[in-house]
Amino acid sequence: MQLQALRSLPLHLPAGSDIRLSLEALAAELQATGFVLSVVGHLSQAAFQCPGQGGPTILEGDLEIISLQGTIAPQGVHLHLSVSDGACQVWGGHLEPGALVGKGVDLLVGVLALDGSGIAPSTQSERARPAPPSNQEPRVEIAVLAGCPFSARALRMLRTLGIAYRVVPASGGGSFPQVQIDGVVIGGYDALAELHGRGELEALRNR
Repeated sequence: MQLQALRSLPLHLPAGSDIRLSLEALAAELQATGFVLSVVGHLSQAAFQCPGQGGPTILEGDLEIISLQGTIAPQGVHLHLSVSDGACQVWGGHLEPGALVGKGVDLLVGVLALDGSGIAPSTQSERARPAPPSNQEPRVEIAVLAGCPFSARALRMLRTLGIAYRVVPASGGGSFPQVQIDGVVIGGYDALAELHGRGELEALRNR
């Protein structure tokens, strides 16, 4: 029987990030399973599935996160969200894509690794980097596909370089990842790697 070591990873999500897609991207990048340990933050929109309903419930406005719990894995996530609205009424259900960060969200994620070895050293160093200030808008947006190796490589490159980014919902078909810098589509992993090779990503690094 193999022992599993728990690593606690802080994760800051800036305004506009999709919580579910960001956690799916994290699990795909690390190729590890885990669960949400704690969360604080604010949403501009919540999306969750209530029992017995035919589709997700969407709430908009100033929403404070009360709880977020569940599991993450490269194959997918299973998470339950509850939020409070301006009248202190609490809503909640199964987290769906479309739950968007308002002012910012900070999570602590527990990730399991076999044999007590922990996460790969490169990933540990990436996670040790401080989160960007909550008022600093990321200049990079990236749409990823769960289980896509090139999506995982692009996320790993951005983290290694200390570049803040926002995971956004994928729109349409085509290949993934799809990367935008300052609102301009640059392409996928190969285009990102080419910019890195030319030193053109240095200006995007967190200082």
